[in-house]
Amino acid sequence: MNNKIKKINLNHSFIFFFVVNIFCILLFKFKNLNISSILCLLLILIVGVSHGSLDHIKGKKLLRLFNIKSTYIFYIIYILISATVIVTWMILPSLTLILFLIIASYHFGREDTQFLINDSSYLTQILYFFKGFLIILAPLYFHFQETIAIFKLLLVDNEVFYSSLNFIESNNIIQIGIICSTLSSIFLFLMNFEIKKFVVFLDYFSILILNYYLSPLIAFTVYFCFLHSIRHSISLAIDLDPNNLINGFRLFVKKALLLTILTAVFSFFVLYLLSYSNNLDSAILKIIFIGLASLTFPHILLEYFLEKNEK
Repeated sequence: MNNKIKKINLNHSFIFFFVVNIFCILLFKFKNLNISSILCLLLILIVGVSHGSLDHIKGKKLLRLFNIKSTYIFYIIYILISATVIVTWMILPSLTLILFLIIASYHFGREDTQFLINDSSYLTQILYFFKGFLIILAPLYFHFQETIAIFKLLLVDNEVFYSSLNFIESNNIIQIGIICSTLSSIFLFLMNFEIKKFVVFLDYFSILILNYYLSPLIAFTVYFCFLHSIRHSISLAIDLDPNNLINGFRLFVKKALLLTILTAVFSFFVLYLLSYSNNLDSAILKIIFIGLASLTFPHILLEYFLEKNEK
């Protein structure tokens, strides 16, 4: 099954790289073509968030490993972790944002690459982090002021935080981080060398191209929905039906539909409440990034404990 996932993901990287180039060229040529933040929110809610909508099934599996019969315990803990992240963001936005960016970097690097790597050493985990760190560094490098503006809309008003970012930007430390990310892709390519693993560079250049041509929000939306989330959804579909990918996707959509709809309904309810004190774009950015943080933490913890206890 791993070979099947690898083959599909290899094709996916080729297709994504090709489509990204065409998409960015068209947007660059037709500069009056505008992609609204509400469209980004819809894509993230429909395509992006759905890749975590089977967490309740994984949660039940984890409970069985601990011989816990009540499934309500999983839902309570999951919701409590999400709520804690949101409250913590309200109280300590700078610290929570930094922690979220660190964890997200590792998560993106690992989830996007581990189908190619049969190694779980500490070195590999570090390489995953630096590879995924490109998702954070690229918008800062190509659109520094616009990225700073997003951070400010996310309630981050710590002067030390922004002074540190200005120091990093003015002293070319962002470029050093991108070099480290480049080296991590090279090491991952050379590790247990297979020529097929050069697709790590397709993903690498896709991220750079997206952030060069597009605004941070649009670049992130395209990456998150059509590279990261679809790649994860492919593995879930194959888990559901190893012999028929189409049927696996059908089962995945069926099982993920309820939680995806509930998440979307809740998000638009919060958007309605935030619209009283924020403009639309500001409210959407809060929902996308603070909302993703609140879902990412329990999602990653679930994946970690399930993987650890299945060994």
